[in-house]
Amino acid sequence: MSKVTTDEVVVGGVGAAAGGAGAIGAVSALGTAGLSAAGVTSGLAAVGSVVGGGMVAGLAVTAAAPIAVGAAAYGLYKWLKD
Repeated sequence: MSKVTTDEVVVGGVGAAAGGAGAIGAVSALGTAGLSAAGVTSGLAAVGSVVGGGMVAGLAVTAAAPIAVGAAAYGLYKWLKD
């Protein structure tokens, strides 16, 4: 098992932060203007409708986005490093 370096942790964290910011931006942009309860609800429903679901599906997609982007950033860093 390889040892994870500090750089790898930072890259994964930056990727996850970027994914989180993108997810919040998408929910805000797709829903009613603002991040009020109505804005978040309509934004999550709009995101969920992309995958054929509703607000709960939108929540799952929005929660998975930072994990996916962080994993992709980490994988790209490892690929370029080696």
